[in-house]
Amino acid sequence: MLFHHLGVATDSIEQTILFIEKNFNIIKKTDIIFDTLQDANLCMLTTKEGTNIELVSGKTVQRFIKKQQFLYHTCWEVEDIEKSINSLYDSGALLISPAKEAILFNNRKVAFMHSALGIIELLEKEKDSM
Repeated sequence: MLFHHLGVATDSIEQTILFIEKNFNIIKKTDIIFDTLQDANLCMLTTKEGTNIELVSGKTVQRFIKKQQFLYHTCWEVEDIEKSINSLYDSGALLISPAKEAILFNNRKVAFMHSALGIIELLEKEKDSM
């Protein structure tokens, strides 16, 4: 698994973007999009150093925001998402959301699991990069 990004829960993607742009050197930012399969508004920012930060708002993250828990998940890029799901499951992780396409990642599959590290998002590598 290769680290891909941090997922941050927010009530306002626009306000969080302003904070991040003021305090970090952002070199890339996607449009804010709504992913119907994830039921969330999303935006990805990339720092000059290469760190990706995904901003997530909507019903999916409301319980995290109510608890003031803004770090939502870590995302790890994997070769085979089903194999990685099974491996994490065998290590005691629980599947929260099965593999499905994610518009923010050009319809690559993502899955969410609850683990000893908190919520982990698995992102299947692009077929071209395998």
